[in-house]
Amino acid sequence: MKDASDESTAREHRQRVLKGATIIIDLSKSEISCTIRNQHSNGAELRVPLGVEIPTEFTLYVPTDGVAYYSKVRWRRGERVGVQFTGSGPKPKHHYG
Repeated sequence: MKDASDESTAREHRQRVLKGATIIIDLSKSEISCTIRNQHSNGAELRVPLGVEIPTEFTLYVPTDGVAYYSKVRWRRGERVGVQFTGSGPKPKHHYG
């Protein structure tokens, strides 16, 4: 089911990138390494190893950007995961990357 915001996000230019990132599940330092394959102002496509479970909402820390993106899973196909950014913040204090 798509709404108007889904369609505008799908039409937005997605810049191809290859960035290392970390999915931070909670403040107890539970982390999953992933790769960003393309990114735009409202979201990104991540590559996450098959079989790795991720929650529907999490913080995505991107060291090269120095930003933590609050993210919501929009779709998943195999190892590809599409996320929508719902906000951003500074580097998490407990993350050393």
